[in-house]
Amino acid sequence: MSKSIFQRPKGTADLLPDQTAQWQHVESVARLLFGDYNFKEVRTPIFENFDVFSRSAGDTSDVVTKEMYDFHDKGDRHVALRPEGTAGIVRAYVENKLFGPEFDKPYKVFYMGPMFRYERPQAGRFRQFHQIGVEAFGSNAPALDVEIIAMAVDFFKILGLKNLKVAINTLGDRESRDAYRQALIDYLTPHKAELSVDSQERLDKNPLRVLDSKDPRDQVFVANAPSILDYLSDEATTHWQQVKALLQALAIDFEIDTTMVRGLDYYNDTIFEIMTVDENLKGAATIAGGGRYSGLVSEFGGPETAGFGFGIGVERLINLLNAHDVAPKVNHDLDFYIVNIGIETDLVATQIVQSIRSFGYIAERDYLARSAKAQFKTADRQHAKYVVTIGEQELANHTAKIKNMTTGQQKLVKLADLYTDLPTIIDSEGDEQ
Repeated sequence: MSKSIFQRPKGTADLLPDQTAQWQHVESVARLLFGDYNFKEVRTPIFENFDVFSRSAGDTSDVVTKEMYDFHDKGDRHVALRPEGTAGIVRAYVENKLFGPEFDKPYKVFYMGPMFRYERPQAGRFRQFHQIGVEAFGSNAPALDVEIIAMAVDFFKILGLKNLKVAINTLGDRESRDAYRQALIDYLTPHKAELSVDSQERLDKNPLRVLDSKDPRDQVFVANAPSILDYLSDEATTHWQQVKALLQALAIDFEIDTTMVRGLDYYNDTIFEIMTVDENLKGAATIAGGGRYSGLVSEFGGPETAGFGFGIGVERLINLLNAHDVAPKVNHDLDFYIVNIGIETDLVATQIVQSIRSFGYIAERDYLARSAKAQFKTADRQHAKYVVTIGEQELANHTAKIKNMTTGQQKLVKLADLYTDLPTIIDSEGDEQ
């Protein structure tokens, strides 16, 4: 049998304890901070009906045309592993009628978990990856756009990232986009034969997606393309001006990037990306992106509802934290190690370790019937603060020895006191034995 059967699938990763400790830190910071902004966590299925993602992402999105991890299940239902978080959240919002009058608006939620895209695995790109994201429904206010951008900036600053750059753009409202779409078609059509194959197809279906192309053949024309800012309606202009004013009021530095369109077709008005700029990392690395959207809730059968959200790639974020040397230091040290000598002490050793854990301490014991010397070596290797020793004599006297591994102080205590009053025992000086 081939060994490859027992290796992880391409494009996936095993997260071992040192790594999961970092992930837990990032997730706990997100939960606390997002909670301060009154966002609540939701959890949606990892797989959905294929149409949930194909309808939301748009037919010209790379997610649909190239990257969807989809299949037919045993009931011949066409399902897909979620490639991003927004579509499932919108589906849940509509299906659970969270737009009802009994729910306050904006309705604010966040999510975190694995996503899947079928693309060629490479550095920083996985077939199973993880996102943390937020969505807010039911308000068109520019202040909400800025609040959510500010929350993302706060999140990265709390984690220790510096040199953050916020890039913003607007895609305008429907009137603005229709006018801009035609301007792009008029500009790009004479050069159609010179564009990449993908962009030639996008020109017919969604010309804004050409601006998102990384192909050098397309970049030549993107550089001189018309600007969306010249085609904004009065309403879209007012929204855009207010977003910029509010960002300035919060002292959030930003740049305007008129070529930014984001990778999904449902955005309108404000869109943004947050990057870290670091010479050691060869330029800027995008760590968050999102924006405002409308029409998505109604696409799923709900009322016309405005939305705003963002997504963060956790793998990239963790890598950046490590590269900047601001990832949390992992501590696997023990509070207590129980050394038991002799088979007859096994039962009491089990009672002791369980009792110690009930006080909230991290405790471990020997399970390999090793010598006392070997057990003390293990306690030392795991940096145990205290070692509790019980041998035949201690067992007979219903006592145990507790040694402070930092000071070397050791005391003899009654088992009954250890079970009921351990915090007081280790806080007091006691009699040195």
